[in-house]
Amino acid sequence: MASGMSSANSSVVTYLLGRNTFFTGKAISKAIIPRSSLRQGTQKRKPKSLSMCFVTEDKNEGTTKVEKKTFEQAQNEIKFFSPAEERQARKRSERQTYLVAAIVSSLGISSMAVLAIHHRFSWQTEGCELQLLEMFGTFALSVGAAVGMEFWARWAHRALWHASLWHMHKSHHQPRDGPFELNDIFAVINAVPAIALLSYGFFHKGIVPGLCFGAGLGITVFGMAYMFVHDGLVHRRFPVGPIAHVPYLRKVAAAHQLHHSEKFNGLPYGLFLGPQELEEVEGTEGLDKET
Repeated sequence: MASGMSSANSSVVTYLLGRNTFFTGKAISKAIIPRSSLRQGTQKRKPKSLSMCFVTEDKNEGTTKVEKKTFEQAQNEIKFFSPAEERQARKRSERQTYLVAAIVSSLGISSMAVLAIHHRFSWQTEGCELQLLEMFGTFALSVGAAVGMEFWARWAHRALWHASLWHMHKSHHQPRDGPFELNDIFAVINAVPAIALLSYGFFHKGIVPGLCFGAGLGITVFGMAYMFVHDGLVHRRFPVGPIAHVPYLRKVAAAHQLHHSEKFNGLPYGLFLGPQELEEVEGTEGLDKET
């Protein structure tokens, strides 16, 4: 009796599959195509309707089911993505990748900076006498280096990045393919002197190491602020949260967008003082439109 039921099931599958011209399925266990259908396939005949048979097997119940669907029904069940949807999905993936990198680097740098500051100032406050001159020098160089980096970045942006180093910087003015770009190497280059100054001030005592430590700390603070405002707020490489609602930072972002539009011959080349650069060339009208 079992052999009879098996032959009957095979006959049903053969009959259903032999009437169609296209076959596919989630889990096809066995497909039997009679020779007569192969001979008929050589004849030029226009099919009345294109349909598909699905032979599926339920592992839980151990049963086999044959489903017959038209091509239109099967096509509606398939998820197609348009080029615009694919680009949006890729951008979301890139933003998530850069956001993870920004969070990891920020937390790592911040934690090391806090520990270094605590260690450095514990040296300056040990004993009975406070080393006020060294502490003041460290603090002053921190602020001075952070402000000075804005002017250094403005000069380097104009004289180097848009000149001899344009072959690297142009990746920042072109559509980005991926979460990173060649221009990101400049951030690594600026981190080298900061690490060197912090290391020297961390492992040595005295006023000169204290000044070096302050300079390295200022460069580090500027680099982190630049990353959040330039990469996050301006170019939206990752979300920045409440920073996007600070009025002056919105104006900074608008000024940098004008730099990419080259409306004022590339101005402003700076970032945080970009609105002041535009005021010098009477470009505040364009800036107001952006904000």
